[in-house]
Amino acid sequence: MTVYQQGVRSYSENFTVITSRNQTGVSRLGITVSKKVGNAVQRNRIKRLIREYFRLNRSRLSTPQDIVVIAKKDSSLLKYQDICRELESHLIKNSDA
Repeated sequence: MTVYQQGVRSYSENFTVITSRNQTGVSRLGITVSKKVGNAVQRNRIKRLIREYFRLNRSRLSTPQDIVVIAKKDSSLLKYQDICRELESHLIKNSDA
């Protein structure tokens, strides 16, 4: 809950990303995909792709932070490369600040 209240929000075409530094020493990820995105298969696919991006790029985050990624309505149509491009601009850029 602290992430939603105190986090810094950034917006892209398909995602809202909320980041907040934490004291645990580890970066953590939360994903929200509502039913507006599509059926269960489409929602789970988006969550898998976001988790995979986070798994591969976790070491590039300079500071430990809590991250919440909220998928918007048309995000079920995205390919993995599109997701990487959008999240790259928000997560890696914001971790340097």
